[in-house]
Amino acid sequence: MPPSVGERAPAFEALLCDGETFRATALADRIGERGAVLVFDGFVFSAIAQNWWIRYEKADWDAFDGVTVSGVVRDGPYSINEFLRQLDSPFSIFSDLEGDVASAYDLLVEREGMAGTRTPRRAIFVLDGEGVVRHAWDTDEWIHPVPREEIETAVEDLPAQ
Repeated sequence: MPPSVGERAPAFEALLCDGETFRATALADRIGERGAVLVFDGFVFSAIAQNWWIRYEKADWDAFDGVTVSGVVRDGPYSINEFLRQLDSPFSIFSDLEGDVASAYDLLVEREGMAGTRTPRRAIFVLDGEGVVRHAWDTDEWIHPVPREEIETAVEDLPAQ
């Protein structure tokens, strides 16, 4: 079962891509003063991922006060960096090539029509400055809209550190 509100988010270290470089980064080092938002997607070059990362930027998710926003996907660092460059995105995305992070969050599912391919369900977790889940959303529907306003309210409700 994915982490619930009030539980500590599973710790992990993975390659964090910023559009130019990538380096091993622990989740704990990515949490801002007030917290973090983790966005799980299947693959970066899917139309769904492209659509939503553009929407997050238009909604100013890159300007959350003291809160970082990071993706987690099953792609390698070179394709993630190319994706971020093509979108001219201000965000960073963790490379979860082997699915270890998605597995720790209990989000891996087999994709219909993609024999043997397991990707994370779409999910978003809002973490406080201590890494405790303050809001959790996930869906089995690949095209289901992200409840952006709920996520933004959860971020606004994070306490100042």
